[in-house]
Amino acid sequence: MHTVYLGLGTNKGRRQQNLRRAIRRIEELIGRVERQSTFLETEPWGFESKNKFLNACVMVSTELTPRQLLETTQQIEQELGRSKSHKTINRNYTDRPIDIDILLYDDLTVDEPDLKIPHPLMYERDFVMISLREIMPTPTDEDTSTEL
Repeated sequence: MHTVYLGLGTNKGRRQQNLRRAIRRIEELIGRVERQSTFLETEPWGFESKNKFLNACVMVSTELTPRQLLETTQQIEQELGRSKSHKTINRNYTDRPIDIDILLYDDLTVDEPDLKIPHPLMYERDFVMISLREIMPTPTDEDTSTEL
């Protein structure tokens, strides 16, 4: 099993419902959602919009490879209403019903044209780091689990 961290965001439509549906589909298609952050409302990052984002992170146990994970997250985005016009091209961001970013995959580093792990912009995005810190295991979590 692999441990992956995914960042989710939505600023179009019924935002809470969009995140809940995405998390449900992640559980069905990718693997067990072990931890989930609270939903965090934020201003758009990288572009201007009147629509605020709702963001979250999840920690998932999966058997998928990084490539399979990318394909599956893109499938979920499309199922939930994200069209190709919502995709970012040269960092031109737009409003979108759902965005799922692969943040971390075990301690793996991937540097391919369409897949970069760790996510290259995650450290620049407070909304990602706040949610990620909320769900990452702490040393006390690990100490507790070894005592059981």
